[in-house]
Amino acid sequence: MAGKPVLTLEDAKRIAAAAQVEALANDWRVVIAVVDDGGHLLYLERSHDTQYGSVETAIFKANAAVAFQRPTKASEDAVLSGRLIHLALPGVIPAEGGVPLEIDGVIVGALGISGVRSFQDGQIAAAGVAALEKR
Repeated sequence: MAGKPVLTLEDAKRIAAAAQVEALANDWRVVIAVVDDGGHLLYLERSHDTQYGSVETAIFKANAAVAFQRPTKASEDAVLSGRLIHLALPGVIPAEGGVPLEIDGVIVGALGISGVRSFQDGQIAAAGVAALEKR
């Protein structure tokens, strides 16, 4: 019997490397956090000159994405459209840059990016997700 898919450290490093390539291509300094399906930090990478406040923010974005099983952009969009209840939900980060990571349709973890504008964090996260999809 096959078990559920698991996000490995190798996967996390490949995801982070792809995200970092996108960030560097745009001269963006960011923090990249990868968590497992329980929200536990698996891998973290920080550009040397990124503000330290982005460390926890990237981890929180990843945690929110795995906890709610949707990109953090969903909460950002909800808040921007007036659904302020999202601000009261525990662990929600209403800013783009947190995305669930899936293998074979199963959420195995999440990626969180912080350091630049929200939509730019999202662009970097998309590059990381694409690396996992090529697995």
